[in-house]
Amino acid sequence: MNRNPVIPYILIFVFGIGLMFLLSFKGLGDMDELAKEKEGGAETEQVVRAPEDIYKGSCVSCHGDAYQGGMGPALTGVGDRYSQDEIKDIVVNGKGNMPAGMVKPEEADAMAEWLANIK
Repeated sequence: MNRNPVIPYILIFVFGIGLMFLLSFKGLGDMDELAKEKEGGAETEQVVRAPEDIYKGSCVSCHGDAYQGGMGPALTGVGDRYSQDEIKDIVVNGKGNMPAGMVKPEEADAMAEWLANIK
């Protein structure tokens, strides 16, 4: 039995063209949704992270895994030194060597409360 070597290439070509059309129509459908989001019509969901997760992702490299300090100061007893409003201001705007923007403003209240309770 002698097979035609061109048939696999034709099948791949037809499959590729069909896939391009399918993805194009999918993109056209998503275009309307993206336009609504840009206009502010669609609701977007804000994800608020837990203070522990924020600490593990942004703070542990300077303040240590057990809040003992390192490059940054120790965080144990920080609630005794600062009020929650001062802690919130520090985590959002920075202070000294700590850069600003380490915590999003919408997450700052929960982070300040959590830091104030570290003993």
